[in-house]
Amino acid sequence: MKIITAIQEMHDYISRLKRRGHAIGFVPTMGALHAGHMSLFAAAAAGNEKVVASIFVNPAQFAAGEDFEKYPRDIKKDLKMLKESKNVHCVFTPDAKDIYPESYATYVELAGEMPKIMEGITRPTHFKGVTTIIAKLLNIVKPGMIYLGQKDLQQAVILKKMIKDLDYPAQAVICPVIREKDGLAMSSRNVYLTPEQRNSAPVLYKSLQMAQSMIELGERDAEVLVKEIKRKLKDENVEIDYVEVVDPDTLAKKERISDSTAIVAVIYVGKIRLIDNVVIELKEK
Repeated sequence: MKIITAIQEMHDYISRLKRRGHAIGFVPTMGALHAGHMSLFAAAAAGNEKVVASIFVNPAQFAAGEDFEKYPRDIKKDLKMLKESKNVHCVFTPDAKDIYPESYATYVELAGEMPKIMEGITRPTHFKGVTTIIAKLLNIVKPGMIYLGQKDLQQAVILKKMIKDLDYPAQAVICPVIREKDGLAMSSRNVYLTPEQRNSAPVLYKSLQMAQSMIELGERDAEVLVKEIKRKLKDENVEIDYVEVVDPDTLAKKERISDSTAIVAVIYVGKIRLIDNVVIELKEK
């Protein structure tokens, strides 16, 4: 497994792979790797001859007061996991000063409502940072396919839109949420949870499962589902940020459940912010 830190060296490496005709799959990460990331690397390896991973904690997507400095970092552990997986051929670990030099002044930002709703309400600059770093990484790695996790559904949908709008020759693949045995969506930030908070955290997915069961039993009113999810969450004494029922392809808010529907919910367990979602494919009889 090759480890590259310099942008020019990465360009040269990718050029060699391209000349040899290799299909390249790319998985961007911020490190603190877990089984969810491993599933993305496995998916990339199944569909491509060469897999490139990036590990970069992107300062541009953290607002003042967020956890950039405290974000979990363990590059030695990450590299060990990647080597043992045998699914990744190259890891790109650039320095922030090379990605964003002092003279840096260019940002990529999606217009319209997508980046303003849900996460965009409490984190208004977040997606500008995400789209910018992914645009830069796509220019550096030049993959045929990029693999994204469904857990951050809004982010994945926004990135798919950016890739399409800017005519990147890359296909975005959204891979399923990977969960702990009790249903908690795997996340690098889960390490922040105290034992007591960890016991409370699975209520997020349980509330989404409850809503899914209600839909299977015939409920179609989005407002009813949101109220029931919030009721279950309040019973666990967690703080609710938002619960939304949206179209999983456009993020447009839905009043009625029909066809494909996503239910997205975010809570605070103590000071730890957890996000999760389920996507429901409705098959009317």
